[in-house]
Amino acid sequence: MEQLMEQYTPNLFYYLDEFVVSIKETLIMLFASGILSFIFGIILGTILVVTREGNILENKFINNILATIVNVFRSIPFVILITLLIPLTRIIMGTFIGVKGAIFPLVMGCVPFFTRQVDLALSSVDKGVVEAAQSMGLSPLEIIFRVYLRESIPDIARATTITAISLLGLTAMGGAVGGGGLGAFVIRYGHNRHFTDITYVSVILILIFVTIIQFTGNRVIKKTTH
Repeated sequence: MEQLMEQYTPNLFYYLDEFVVSIKETLIMLFASGILSFIFGIILGTILVVTREGNILENKFINNILATIVNVFRSIPFVILITLLIPLTRIIMGTFIGVKGAIFPLVMGCVPFFTRQVDLALSSVDKGVVEAAQSMGLSPLEIIFRVYLRESIPDIARATTITAISLLGLTAMGGAVGGGGLGAFVIRYGHNRHFTDITYVSVILILIFVTIIQFTGNRVIKKTTH
């Protein structure tokens, strides 16, 4: 195996230890920011739906403010957002570079997108089911968990899959501004030093990650669709 690598991917073989570290950094950024984005996205997406006009917790003030914030952050390109958040990232994370410094901007870039995905998923729930739950005397919190979230599991799983793949791309973009991970590794060696073998292998690895995410998402969707 080592002989094959040395023959066909000599540059990657030379920087193999650093390559392995970059993979670990990418996975750390993906899982840490992904979990946080999932939690906040579910919460904010649910609030957007239930506070909408005519819904169980109608509140135009909260809905308009939250919708505006989500739309503003969604409209900012991620590379610009990272730079814009540097002062806040330094305060919250203690640094704005490396894996630790990339997690906060990744969450801020991912949450608005996932929030809208959750909004769409929950909005597709049949209003008749919600009205039936209300007539049975269920509280708003019970309706949220037993109707909205439960009925939307396949759609939320689909949204999570799409968001996770997008987030993987954001981690690579984060490498362009010192975020670490595969993005930084490819830029440092594949782009700046023109080591094409490093670029090709990194692209193949990212495609494998995407395939795994998509396969897992499809399995969850299939299991939860009824």
